[in-house]
Amino acid sequence: MLKQLAIVATLAVVPFAAQAQSGAAGGAASGAATGAVGGAIVGGPVGAAAGAVGGAAAGAIVGGITADQRPAFRTYVMEQDVPSVRYEKEVVVGATLPETVTVREVPARYGKTQYRYTVVNDRPVLVEPRTRKIVQIIE
Repeated sequence: MLKQLAIVATLAVVPFAAQAQSGAAGGAASGAATGAVGGAIVGGPVGAAAGAVGGAAAGAIVGGITADQRPAFRTYVMEQDVPSVRYEKEVVVGATLPETVTVREVPARYGKTQYRYTVVNDRPVLVEPRTRKIVQIIE
């Protein structure tokens, strides 16, 4: 019975992850799904619920561009006429950009963030400047 409840709890989180977009929501959603599955395996239904909450918090991007700011930020980036960098690999969260890619500061009006932005394969992205990893794709 407990295993069946754990499966139901896990399945309740998976559609949320499937519908989420890249960025903060996507990170939280995938973190929630991963946490729920792991929690269900270890602790049954209670573990699934705890894992989902913990995973969502761990997967969220702190300091990214919020969903309501994305359209305006995307417009801002495109108006800056930032040259698009050609990247041969798939543009995904976690991809590492070469040191040769110029990253720019995000204006304060889009929120305080430690991240920088650039355009990769015609898609605006936020980048963690120290590691050069893409942390959010602005759709």
